[in-house]
Amino acid sequence: MDDRRVGLIIRALRRRRAWRQSDLASRSGVSQPTVSFAERGHFETLSIRTVRRILAALDARADLDIRWRGGNLDQTLDERHARLVGAVVATLGDAAWLSEIEVTYAIYGERGSIDVLSFHPPTAALLVVEVKTELASIEETLRRLDEKVRLGRRVASERFGWAASTTSRLLILSEGPTNRNRVLGHAAVLDAALPAGNVAVRRWLDQPAGTLSGRWFFSNIRPRNRREERVGRERVTVGKSAATPIRSRTIPRGSPPTDPA
Repeated sequence: MDDRRVGLIIRALRRRRAWRQSDLASRSGVSQPTVSFAERGHFETLSIRTVRRILAALDARADLDIRWRGGNLDQTLDERHARLVGAVVATLGDAAWLSEIEVTYAIYGERGSIDVLSFHPPTAALLVVEVKTELASIEETLRRLDEKVRLGRRVASERFGWAASTTSRLLILSEGPTNRNRVLGHAAVLDAALPAGNVAVRRWLDQPAGTLSGRWFFSNIRPRNRREERVGRERVTVGKSAATPIRSRTIPRGSPPTDPA
């Protein structure tokens, strides 16, 4: 973030409204010296929350661009998201679901992309899946998911010829303490919007009946692969333990070598 440029933007927006610094301070709930610091680009003394409050009073918003070792982190986040989507699609495929990823739509001014759109031919069930490696805004996530579910049946029919009889929704969250804590902090909202948990979701995917509204904490490593790995390791261990141990024999110094019998 270019601190000086952001400060100049805040000043320009304030002057455009013909506000004094004290006017902006009262509307954003901060002090006049704080506004002065912000306009001069002294953000090292201000919290992100304070800067957001000042910008919100001006009907503006700042997007924080974090860079790591000279590179943008979007690519790293995209790779994590892609791996998670791939694992989800593979798991759905094991349960006889057909899946399409990153399905874009533009209907009556509503635009977006469905992370995973899946169809179960035996039951004609349609599933709209939202995949999140990090759960940021709960309200925005649910609003966008509701839009995609509302348009999902039309998209499925027009794009892929899937004649769905039901449409369900599923929020996939990357397994981890951060997402777990976020869900716990908004349990009341999520329990009402997406009541089905991991166990209920897995059962429904195997035998979809009716509609589902659920959330699933998902690991990038598919459970079936983990079981196969564990079995494989156990087999190797048993093989080693069953082998006949090799015992060493000490030959006294100076003794002539002996021919094996």
